[in-house]
Amino acid sequence: MPIKPTEKEEEYFARQKFDQAKKVEQERQNAIETEERLKLRELHYMRCPKCGMQLVEIDYRGIKIDKCTACDGIWLDAGELEMVAQLDKSVIDKFFAAFR
Repeated sequence: MPIKPTEKEEEYFARQKFDQAKKVEQERQNAIETEERLKLRELHYMRCPKCGMQLVEIDYRGIKIDKCTACDGIWLDAGELEMVAQLDKSVIDKFFAAFR
């Protein structure tokens, strides 16, 4: 005669099955998010935030500056504005003159 599982046993196994399915779904969502992030980066990498055209990286005194090939916008990455601010006034004037 087969032994019938108790309610607590059924609840335990149902919870185990749910937790396993939840874990699989979370891993699937993480993989989709990672793939989406990579696609967005590939689509937007080195593109002008203003007009969407290609950016060219220019090295000015160790500071990597991104300049748009279409609208001539100048874009700085994180920390680069602080580096520009540390330059003395004459260097800053030359800096801006270099991009005119």
